Amino acid sequence: FFEKEDENLIVTTIVDIKVKLLFISAYEFYQKSIETWKDGEFIKFKGHTDFEDKREYFIDGKDSEKKFLAKGMDGELQLDKNILPLNFLNKEILKESEIFDMQKGIVRKIQVKQLENEIITLNKQQINVEKYLFNASKNPKDLGPFAEYTLWYAENDELVKFKFTNPKDKKEIITQRNNW
Repeated sequence: FFEKEDENLIVTTIVDIKVKLLFISAYEFYQKSIETWKDGEFIKFKGHTDFEDKREYFIDGKDSEKKFLAKGMDGELQLDKNILPLNFLNKEILKESEIFDMQKGIVRKIQVKQLENEIITLNKQQINVEKYLFNASKNPKDLGPFAEYTLWYAENDELVKFKFTNPKDKKEIITQRNNW
């Protein structure tokens, strides 16, 4: 959710996934992130990620005079002051070559390829969308590859759909907005 606090925009994202098969937990993932933006600039971050395999990370970061100082999986980092967080809601990340992965507190190099535009249906409405493939580099501490994402953005730059294939079991996950 989005909230205004003085001249700051606070973006809070919570992802809480629990998949059960016959009352037994098959997969769990939790992430809470709080981004602070001022005048369109990413200035602060606090997050917690709990993976299904008991890996757990507490991430934070903030602007200093010349750098973005962050702490995460790889310890303390001094990053480019203008680095953007990996949040697919912000289409601007597609213009970057590196982003700050808020799940683990690391920097990932990214590659983006624009595909042909499509028309998709949301709530019985035809929406013209831009479509992209998004790939990110693997960190040596990652347990598997970073999944390739397909992203769909409406003409107003809002994310309306994304898809990825789970590298472990090759199952395709699709999330699409239902409140258009």
